[in-house]
Amino acid sequence: MPITERQLLQILPNAGRKAGVFVPALNATMGKYAIVTRLRMAAFLAQIGHESGQLQYVRELGNDKYLSKYDIGRLAERLGNTPVADGDGQLYRGRGLIQVTGRSNYEACSEALFGDSRLLNTPELLEHPVYASMSAGWFWQKEGLNSLADKGDILTITKRINGGTNGLDDRKAIYKRALEVLQ
Repeated sequence: MPITERQLLQILPNAGRKAGVFVPALNATMGKYAIVTRLRMAAFLAQIGHESGQLQYVRELGNDKYLSKYDIGRLAERLGNTPVADGDGQLYRGRGLIQVTGRSNYEACSEALFGDSRLLNTPELLEHPVYASMSAGWFWQKEGLNSLADKGDILTITKRINGGTNGLDDRKAIYKRALEVLQ
């Protein structure tokens, strides 16, 4: 069942005009990645709603100092970023409705979405509503989150997306609203 702009605004009231912009992309994404049941849609919308500030942000916020955490050390290595001189931390900052972060993740996402490595050259494509949505769907599928959504396991989904429980209460509140709206 596709979601309407009205429903999306009930679920994400702070989305404002962005709701209308994202509805077609979200419907295409949810269809492609089998996020089509009430439980799956509610869980997906709760996570992207929190991660994007209710569709307001499709690019990770932060100044050079904050983003430098992706340039050196274990985190940079885990994300496949090259040394700081190459600036991968800035270039491959989190983008999309579920923030794709790091060279390795951009490369994998690009291969899945386009069949090539174009995101390595144009990472800002993930800021476009269609690709911001599709990258979130790709991540959702890659992490096997439909099966967790079927169980209503918002905690584990949050940990897979966030690496912890940051924003768990907000995610649960959005999930509850989504379940009510998606009757």
